[in-house]
Amino acid sequence: MSDLTRIPNIGPATARALIAAGVGDSATLRRMGADAAYRALIANGERPHFIGYYVLHMGLQGRPWNDCRGAEKEALRARFDALVAETHPRSGIEAALREIGLIAPIEPAARRG
Repeated sequence: MSDLTRIPNIGPATARALIAAGVGDSATLRRMGADAAYRALIANGERPHFIGYYVLHMGLQGRPWNDCRGAEKEALRARFDALVAETHPRSGIEAALREIGLIAPIEPAARRG
């Protein structure tokens, strides 16, 4: 195994998923950052999940997973939604609901201020 589990909030299952996605150790993860690492997870077939995303952010900051609250959590949610929109194809009912305006479209991160 690698040293990924030494980062707070990263257990053996997450470490295995990161390794499978090409993030082999904590130095690589820190260099990539949470967004790039999460993109690698999605590209490797992991299902996007907001809690996993913000847990990774908190861990890289040395913070407990449940420390994410309020405006910080809202900002991370917006980043997560943009990341998923960029990397995870939309189909089915969600795409249809966005098309008819029942779910707001997600703006790409590059277009945000």
